Amino acid sequence: MKITPLALEGIVLIEIPAFEDSRGMFMETWREDRFSDAGVTMKWHQDNLSISRQKGTIRGMHWQIQPFAQAKLVRVVNGRILDVVVDIRRGSTTFGKAIGVELLGNANQALLVPVGFAHGFCTLENDTIVIYKTSANYNPASERSLNWACPDLQISWPINASEAIVSQKDSDAPAWADLAGEDMF
Repeated sequence: MKITPLALEGIVLIEIPAFEDSRGMFMETWREDRFSDAGVTMKWHQDNLSISRQKGTIRGMHWQIQPFAQAKLVRVVNGRILDVVVDIRRGSTTFGKAIGVELLGNANQALLVPVGFAHGFCTLENDTIVIYKTSANYNPASERSLNWACPDLQISWPINASEAIVSQKDSDAPAWADLAGEDMF
């Protein structure tokens, strides 16, 4: 397993070994001892599956506040996404900064998103399937959102806002400046 730290502290790209032969491929997508040896020690409570039928579907930017704050381990099973995280940890040297990472279904990768980050993605292909583990269960009262198209975050989305397929909830999410006084997580 190869762990590559990215530009925001705590965000890492994990390359998971796969075994291929004439029948296809096999991979251990989660094995506690190996991930723990690599420094990924979260306890996972929930697995989620997202299927996006159309290219240009945006999901996010979401997080949960304490006591239900979530770390996520994100993988693409089919298709491609631009996975985006925003640092919402007040006092962090990268507070308010965003990065995007392209994840592919055939690349045997996972993105670790620790507690303290807003998370979302844009599908780059039709019929994209994303699975992710969370370190806490979903709690609707703890869920928070940030407007995915907020210009303050300078996210380079691969689609124009007018062409994006977005839920009403995500379209109505507050801008970064509107969250200035809130407890982020």
